[in-house]
Amino acid sequence: MRAEAQSHVDATRKSLALLRQRMDWDTAEHRLEEFNAMTEDPSLWNDPDKAQKLMRDRQMLVDAMETYRSIERDLNDNIELIELGEMEDDAEVVAEAEAALKALSAKAAQKELEALLDGEADGNDTFLEINSGAGGTESCDWASMLARMYVRWAEKHGYKVELQAESAGEEAGIKSAAYKISGPNAYGWLKSESGVHRLVRISPYDSAARRHTSFSSVWVYPVVDDNIEIEVNPADIRLDTYRSSGAGGQHVNTTDSAVRITHIPTGIVVTSSEKSQHQNRDIAMKALKSRLYQMELDKRNAAINEAHENKGDAGWGNQIRSYVLQPYQMVKDLRTQVETSDTQGVLDGDLDKFMAATLAMDLSGKSRADSQQD
Repeated sequence: MRAEAQSHVDATRKSLALLRQRMDWDTAEHRLEEFNAMTEDPSLWNDPDKAQKLMRDRQMLVDAMETYRSIERDLNDNIELIELGEMEDDAEVVAEAEAALKALSAKAAQKELEALLDGEADGNDTFLEINSGAGGTESCDWASMLARMYVRWAEKHGYKVELQAESAGEEAGIKSAAYKISGPNAYGWLKSESGVHRLVRISPYDSAARRHTSFSSVWVYPVVDDNIEIEVNPADIRLDTYRSSGAGGQHVNTTDSAVRITHIPTGIVVTSSEKSQHQNRDIAMKALKSRLYQMELDKRNAAINEAHENKGDAGWGNQIRSYVLQPYQMVKDLRTQVETSDTQGVLDGDLDKFMAATLAMDLSGKSRADSQQD
């Protein structure tokens, strides 16, 4: 076997070893049997929230086990193909197997990274908020482009996307939008997107075709589940109802059913503009608890805390990523230095490379910190 192919084999085996360790493979079958027994309990769905969490945890274990077996099976199959091809002097078979090993190594590395999403709330659903910065129509249009980008990313990963609230721009785009994104590790992946995003392009709204720079901020908070207790003093909140000012169509709201909750001690404001006022109160309260929980997470994590303390305005000095469409095409993450010239792919939701690099960077820093403490 050639050295390059052997390096892919070694990398895949290393990833498999980590996957096996993180999953606690020796007890996985037993845990799956326990999950299956619980799902057969007739009283399970008496508590829908608990039942849904159990079903999700079970599916995550099933997916993890199948991923491990699939990678291990493909690895062994391609090693055998290379050996067979070399014995029969079939260069085409060897080349195909080597290409498959390269792709498998990348897949295993990605799954290894996902397995390291073990933060307290990484497995939770998430709220994602987008706010346009200074710059009027340009920034509002940029905010809508970001909203489309994240919806595309979520849909590609099979996540459920729910629009919680939206404020339309005066001429185009949106001033702000809030989404709930549901699926395995939704918060763990999207948390790396919190920060200010900068766009440079020739403005479609400028008759002189000049280049403009626009800013919008993205902030991500985990949905608080039943295992996390967050108490909110009713005396600390102000609840207002108002008529939604969405873009119309399916989001139009003709009654004063939209809800805004202000948490007076922190100044946090959350909104929801579904059709039912009761539903909106519930959604907004969950969003508030998630924001408060995020603040608590920030206190525990110095890196995240620093990012949020420096949140500031959506403008210069607070950016995490630049999207340049003119005079050249480049998207560059300013934290990891990962970049690509495929700007359209990124705007269509191809964000995994940026998220993975930021996660790896955070994990590296975490590992160093753990080593220093030891």
